[in-house]
Formats: sequence, C-alpha cells, structure tokens
Amino acid sequence: MNTPASPSPLITFIGGGNMASAVIGGLLRQGHAPSALQIVEPWEEQRARLAQQFPGVALFGAAGAGLKPSDLVVWAVKPQTFKDAALAAGPHLGGALHLSVAAGITSDSMAAWLGTQRIVRAMPNTPALVGLGMTGLFARDGASAADRALVERVVRTTGELVWVATERDLDAVTALSGSGPAYVFYFLEAMRDAGARMGLPADTALQLAVGTFVGAATLAQRSAEPPQVLRERVTSKGGTTYAALTAMEAAGMKASFETALKAAQRRAEELGQEFGR
Repeated sequence: MNTPASPSPLITFIGGGNMASAVIGGLLRQGHAPSALQIVEPWEEQRARLAQQFPGVALFGAAGAGLKPSDLVVWAVKPQTFKDAALAAGPHLGGALHLSVAAGITSDSMAAWLGTQRIVRAMPNTPALVGLGMTGLFARDGASAADRALVERVVRTTGELVWVATERDLDAVTALSGSGPAYVFYFLEAMRDAGARMGLPADTALQLAVGTFVGAATLAQRSAEPPQVLRERVTSKGGTTYAALTAMEAAGMKASFETALKAAQRRAEELGQEFGR
C-alpha cells in the first residue's frame, strides 16, 4: 500500500523578483503544489510576468487579510524596503517561520519588526537561477530543528547550502559567494577582452574563458586536493602558466582581491546599520 504524499507547506513570498522566482521555480520542479504558494508583489508588470511564468500561484499587490496562513514566509525584498514591508505584512502572517534573503538586515531587526524569534537568514547568489546556487544560512535560537529542515528543503531547490555558526559570518558569506558571481563575470570580461586584443574573435575568447571556469570549478569540486595543489600541478616553472601567475603576484592581485572582498563584507555590515533601525 502506497503512503500518500505529505501536503506541500504553504509558502508566502514577500517580493517576486529574480531570487524569489528561482526558489519558486525550483519548488515547482520538485512537485510543490502551485496552490500552496503565494506571492506579494507590488509592481503590476512583475505580477503579470509571474502569473504567466507560474500559473496557479496566488498573487497579491499588497499583504492583507486575503493571504492564507503560512508555514514559511520568504522575504525577497531589497534591504531599504524591508522594514516597511515587514510592518505592513507582519500582522497578516501569523506564527510563520521567516526566511530572509535580504543582504545586511539582521535577525534582531526582523524579530523586532515581526514579533517572532522563528527566523533564518540566508545569503544566496544568482546561480540559483539555474539551480547551481550557493547559499549561506544562519538560524536564530527560536528556529527549531524542524524549521531548519524546512528551510533546507526549500533552499536545496536552488543548489547547495552551508550553515554558519554566527550571524556575523553571513557578512563574509556575502563577500565570498553572495557577491562572488560578479567577480567571476568580471574575470570573464577581462579574459574575453585580453583574448580579443591577442587576436582571437571576442566570442571565441569568451567561449574559451567560460569553458575554462566551468571545467576548473568542476575539477576543484570533485577533487580531494586543495586548490593550491591543483594550481601547482599545472604550473611548470619557466612555463606559460608560471609566467602568468608571476605577473599576477607582481601586480599584487591576491592582496587586491582580498581588499575587494573585505570592502564587500564592510558594506554588508553597513546595510544592516543603515536599514535595520
């Protein structure tokens, strides 16, 4: 005798932008019932796109009494609009678990605005749009083991995840992986442009650069060896790779990159201070 499938938890999304769409798409692909999803999205044009993209999902222009009681609320709004959205929607969300993907906004601020301790903060990144995201997670003490399991179930629809021990660690996660795709795109641009200046067609140079990043990242993911060992294996002294890496070291690239990451970390801290009051 087959055991009937458990019903899909009711999930409400406050904000219907790219990150919300990535999660919703992942949930639906894994069999989540569209009728167990609802989105609050104030922009009419975006609601129309969401209605076309996700038929059967309930859409609202503003939070109100029409919202069904939720098991989980996903906050996918910009940091500067979070407080207003929380104060407007909070009274209609009952005792739900709350998951925030907003950069910088602390769980202390969320707890004050929403009147609950059942809060998990997440820092995802844009590869979630193709199911290859990396998300850092932090849970307040008020979030139970079952709450964490529900969050994992939702986040895994977009890729991989890691839990961090302290909330402050999320600022470092933001610097490394949250902002990280932009660093990759930056290097891809640089490799494309350099390849073109060396005589290759720009599209060929970009194809080579993208394929190299994908291949090297996959090799690093599958290998038991640390990155420095993998690097050393393709760096023969006096060879072409050695020449390139020597030039990078002479230019102080590693130190400059660390400076850039720390700038991103500081900005994540500042966002919480600016918009968390």
